[in-house]
Amino acid sequence: MEIIQTLGLMLLGYLIGSVPFGFILVKVLTGKDIRDVHSGRTGGTNAMRAAGLWVGIGTGLLDALKTYGSVLLANWLAPGNNLMAALTPAAAILGHNYSIFLAQRDKKGKLFFGGGAGGAPVLGGATGLWLPSVFIILPAGILIYYFVGYASVTTLSVGVMTLILFSVRAMLGRAPWEYVIYGVISLFLLTWALRPNIKRLREGNERIHGFRTRNKKNKKKK
Repeated sequence: MEIIQTLGLMLLGYLIGSVPFGFILVKVLTGKDIRDVHSGRTGGTNAMRAAGLWVGIGTGLLDALKTYGSVLLANWLAPGNNLMAALTPAAAILGHNYSIFLAQRDKKGKLFFGGGAGGAPVLGGATGLWLPSVFIILPAGILIYYFVGYASVTTLSVGVMTLILFSVRAMLGRAPWEYVIYGVISLFLLTWALRPNIKRLREGNERIHGFRTRNKKNKKKK
């Protein structure tokens, strides 16, 4: 019975995470298919490229609420089960990155699932597990985005900070060790989704944003 409950909750988490808010908002507001814009991902960064800043922010917020809500759902349906509280939002991140609602076939007929990279959903899940997480991870992520200049590095940093945060809290006895599992799975899913970006970072071809973009423009003017 416990196995059925676990699988059922994870399936629910996956389906909640699969709702492609970026795709929906961009399609409704601009008529564009976000999958045809730049990276083709459905997350906040690409939604911002496709439809502007506020659509990007709205997409990020809704994506975070998917995993935040999945934690609340797990706590409601399986109260006191820390493992389910960790696995359900992890399944939601998987759904966000590989949405069943965005399944399609490529030119070779191979089936693949569209989605985002998972940064906002990882933050939402961390916030659901421990509310103050948002006041640590979000400001740090904004600073990294602005001064480091790479959206992919910012996204990866969310996973790294989540893992460190819950690991430290678990070592101090202030959080269950099951939450560390959430951090490990989250970082793995982010890293896997961002493989192309990591390759471009190594090659020096990744797109730059924030302060470094302005700095670069100013140097050109001089």
